[in-house]
Amino acid sequence: MESTSASSVQKSFQYDVFLSFRGEDTRKTFVGHLYHAIHCRGINTYKDDEKIKKGEVISKELIASIQDSRFYIIVFSKDYAYSSWCLDELAKIIECQRLTEHTAYPVFYDVEPTHVRHQSGAVEEAFKKHVGKEGAVRWRGALNEAAGLAGLELKNTLNGKRSAVCGPHLQASAGEEMDQMSAVCKEKRGSRGLKGVWKTTLAKAVFDHISCQFESKSFVESVSKRSSFGLKKLQKQILKDVFSGQCIDNMEMKRMRNTKVLVVLDDVDDIELLEALAGSPNWFKPGSKIIITTRNEQVLKPHQVKLIHDVNQLLLSNDEAICLFSRYAFGGEIPIRYYEELSSQVVFP
Repeated sequence: MESTSASSVQKSFQYDVFLSFRGEDTRKTFVGHLYHAIHCRGINTYKDDEKIKKGEVISKELIASIQDSRFYIIVFSKDYAYSSWCLDELAKIIECQRLTEHTAYPVFYDVEPTHVRHQSGAVEEAFKKHVGKEGAVRWRGALNEAAGLAGLELKNTLNGKRSAVCGPHLQASAGEEMDQMSAVCKEKRGSRGLKGVWKTTLAKAVFDHISCQFESKSFVESVSKRSSFGLKKLQKQILKDVFSGQCIDNMEMKRMRNTKVLVVLDDVDDIELLEALAGSPNWFKPGSKIIITTRNEQVLKPHQVKLIHDVNQLLLSNDEAICLFSRYAFGGEIPIRYYEELSSQVVFP
């Protein structure tokens, strides 16, 4: 009878990934979007506010969950080392990381790896409160070892809310607006604003951010412009999207009432258009969501739109716009000398 060595048997883990982070720093920004992206890909991830149940002893559950996770993503922020809870968690991760079954990946979020390794700079300030404590030596060792692992260094371009409407950063950090637009019941939500204020871009980001929560989805761009070719074509697009390209004989929109759908209607400027494409709540299964963008708030009001977002309020200030442009064009917060006027002409044509 053949024997099997213990080393050849692959361990089965409860979690694919364990996220370690300081909640006050990154829970609603980077970590929130990272968790969503991982979760949408079917990766079983431990994130404390998702998994810890009320009444349980958190420390014991955390230790067990760390041991029962295959990979670790450690998000180091400027105040990560301020929390003894995070440091205990990190020390356990590093202990497990030394075993062949586990792998840890550090993410340095707006903090220098060398500051984590040597507890200098911003990390030194955060670590000060632990000097002389019983676990300080062990925590320093864990920080030093974690900072030496291969990982990713990220810079926080602007605060989470402002970067939500700035081109390349939109999908990664649409911020609080995304979370507010993610409702849990059957409803319509609207976004209004002037032409050129990123309504469509924001809607696309929200669509990408939450679409995995629905059974089917449809994004209809430039509704008003395309309506000149006939409403039936727009209705057919929605139905084909929802039913995965199947041949649609029955053109009644209420066919969607048995499917939890996400529908985005972009640039709707007429009440009749909205009536034809999302006229009745009875067309949609509970849990469905309809998002509408428009320049005219009056289009939304007759249709029981529960929440209207004024995108104009999300625009960057002049200083923030110049700062964002300068980061990409010059690698700094402000334009380089002699390029100030030209930069203003580019940002404010």
